[in-house]
Amino acid sequence: MFDIAVIEDPAAAEASLDPMRARLLAELAEPASATMLAARVGLPRQKVNYHLRALEQHGLIELVEERRKGNVTERVMRATAASYVISPAALAAVRPNPTPAPDRLSARWLLAIAARLVQDVGTLITGADRAKKRVATFALDGTVRFASASDRAAFAEELATAVTALVGKYHDETAPGGREHRVVLALHPTVDPSTASANES
Repeated sequence: MFDIAVIEDPAAAEASLDPMRARLLAELAEPASATMLAARVGLPRQKVNYHLRALEQHGLIELVEERRKGNVTERVMRATAASYVISPAALAAVRPNPTPAPDRLSARWLLAIAARLVQDVGTLITGADRAKKRVATFALDGTVRFASASDRAAFAEELATAVTALVGKYHDETAPGGREHRVVLALHPTVDPSTASANES
């Protein structure tokens, strides 16, 4: 089981967004059979099996083992990941495009960048899993508390200058066998999980 998996297929995304199937995915963080799940979610076993077949068809759950109980073979399933994220590739026709008119101060442009990040890294993970390799990535995540909006603006400017200098130092357009890497930096107000609303100040 992976810690996180990216859903790229529209049909798989649709299956995962069904409330009952999403609940079954959560329940299947630990292996369980349709009979066990039926008792937990309050549905007949046949209905649970219907949902499990749909989830299995899209690779969201997998068979762990089969157990014989009298004349019946009980299938024990588990989720293929502890959590899932839906790639913008699942909505290909309307996915965000961060390329035109970049505005470093636009929250919507930041969202488009984040969507591209999910899509790109999801594609890399899928390819790496098939090749049984790891993806060369690096991430930083932290919090900074600014005394004022002017301090925040100064920080952003210094950060941009420092990163531009660092990219200039290491970027080699003519390196034989070199591979481009995308650098994404973001700064946004933290979100209070209890209210799920951002501080707009």
